[in-house]
Amino acid sequence: MKIGELSARTGVSIRSLRYYEEQGLLAPVRHENGYREYSPLAEEQVRTIKFYLSLGLTTEQIAGFLQCVLINKEAFCNEVLPIYEQKLEEIDEQIRLLQHIKTNLQDRICSIVEERNQLGL
Repeated sequence: MKIGELSARTGVSIRSLRYYEEQGLLAPVRHENGYREYSPLAEEQVRTIKFYLSLGLTTEQIAGFLQCVLINKEAFCNEVLPIYEQKLEEIDEQIRLLQHIKTNLQDRICSIVEERNQLGL
């Protein structure tokens, strides 16, 4: 299948498919004329890549276990769980940071409202 057909079937742009190839996530056959030819399994592979990207994983992280999850169940791939745990820690840290920012903003709003009330505005 050509890159345009893979793009249409998966909803992933041609540009993204080329990027996945650059990152080692896809490996189409290259013809002499430079055209890419994707195997019938490429559609499932792209859908799997999309899923892991939706979890916030990087293409580098995905590359570390993609072949394993395509062949086996995710539970059999030892590389997956540590990456999930690391990503969850990152998200928890982002939530803590955002909560801190939120608290600071709420304090500033209260301070401004109090000052306006004192000035009779």
